[in-house]
Amino acid sequence: MGRLTEAAGGGAWAARSAGSPPDLLPLSSTSRTTMVSSEEDGTNGGASEASDEREAAGKRRRLGFLATAWLTFYNIAMTAGWLVLAIAMVRFYMEKGTHRGLYKSIQKTLKFFQTFALLEIVHCLIGIIPTSVIVTGVQVSSRIFMVWLITHSIKPIQNEESVVLFLVAWTVTEITRYSFYTFSLLDHLPYFIKWARYNFFIILYPVGVAGELLTIYAALPYVRKTGMFSLRLPNKYNVSFDYYYFLLITMASYVPLFPQLYFHMLRQRRKVLHGEVIVEKDD
Repeated sequence: MGRLTEAAGGGAWAARSAGSPPDLLPLSSTSRTTMVSSEEDGTNGGASEASDEREAAGKRRRLGFLATAWLTFYNIAMTAGWLVLAIAMVRFYMEKGTHRGLYKSIQKTLKFFQTFALLEIVHCLIGIIPTSVIVTGVQVSSRIFMVWLITHSIKPIQNEESVVLFLVAWTVTEITRYSFYTFSLLDHLPYFIKWARYNFFIILYPVGVAGELLTIYAALPYVRKTGMFSLRLPNKYNVSFDYYYFLLITMASYVPLFPQLYFHMLRQRRKVLHGEVIVEKDD
């Protein structure tokens, strides 16, 4: 369902990474053992303890530098990729004067850069960004789902106007998001990028969600007719799966999730742009 909550989490890690590389490595096991044995024999550990601590701190700094360098490269590459996609979309429409055939003309670029975003889950897993693996995984997988299991797999819907809706919303959102991260990591964040990051979503997020829902809805008749990705009984596994009903459940899930994510981002907007202190109520 888009990439809304990353705006808050991503903004936090970008600011943190820009200010100082994250401390990713704990003290080595040797260092901890030295400290324990030093306490037991009543000494201060001497030069050995100090040396171990300096070595561990050096490792943290090196890893922090490498993480920041990689994240900077990654975000520059993703910004450039989505800019290429935006230019291709504008050029196609100016030349053809219609949206029909647009998806087919840009699908390779879209698939590459959207699939490349799976690395963001890896970034969470290895700890170079302090964001929930589950949250990031859901956000990235929802995009992968729309690209590969909906628009790629169901060709009759590729010329739907709703596809253009979410493509435009995704493209502008990602250009803004990745450029925000890039400038934050470089510690030179222009106010306009920051402003755009926390204002464009007000329109783009509902537009993107509407495009996704309408595209899934347009796919339903084809899925029901063909039975694609469905598993019927009887079969050797003795299980069944109906992709048609899965899509209905997916659409229904937008109802509780969209308001939560959208209003969360509005709170983050007030906090970042206006300095308001937001107090979250416990359930």
